[in-house]
Amino acid sequence: MPKTSDLKIKIFADGADFESMMALYAKPYIQGFTTNPTLMRMAGITNYEAFGRKILEAIPDRPISLEVFADDFESMEKQARIIASWGSNVNVKIPVTNTKGEFSGNLIRRLSSDGIVLNVTALLSLSQVERVAEALDPKSASIVSVFAGRVADTGVDPVPLMTKALAILKSRPKAELLWASPRELLNIFQADQIGTHIITVTHDLLKKLANVGYDLEAFSLDTVKMFFNDAQASNFSIKT
Repeated sequence: MPKTSDLKIKIFADGADFESMMALYAKPYIQGFTTNPTLMRMAGITNYEAFGRKILEAIPDRPISLEVFADDFESMEKQARIIASWGSNVNVKIPVTNTKGEFSGNLIRRLSSDGIVLNVTALLSLSQVERVAEALDPKSASIVSVFAGRVADTGVDPVPLMTKALAILKSRPKAELLWASPRELLNIFQADQIGTHIITVTHDLLKKLANVGYDLEAFSLDTVKMFFNDAQASNFSIKT
């Protein structure tokens, strides 16, 4: 049976609900936080800067990824430099391309060479990993977020792809590979097994950590009881 205590991978919590983030901040196994404009919108955030500054003040000692939301590279760069100034634990998220599919390489190169810690996000292919690695300054810390869950959504096993991504990033020893958008708890153990540095996990999926190592026959009995109790609560009946 797997054990969370055996994990070497860093677990980051992915979300934008402040109260949930604070509850997870109390958990020592949560080593960082990520968010994005979509999660913020889902959480009802209307003031980006106020929210960003609030979580950075509340969580000053763990990395927090905050994403630019402009689409042209000049505006992205301005936003990135402002966001980076909000705290020493900020990782500035830069999408691998803009909405026109134009590669963000020159922007990544400028920001990384200036020592800004980047989280380059929304990668799904090895060619993207190669191009991002080339753009990153080897002297600057960075995160490369490959959306392994979305790769799996296309019917492709993400494990071989992530293994190759790790090999590519060996040329950038300060770059960490992040397994993004996991779909099930098993992905944490898959990512850990191949040596992925970080996995970012939604709050709902993190709740399933309590199941790790749980006896499967006991879990089976819990499932049977759930079916029975729901049938009773629904007052189902069949004439016999």
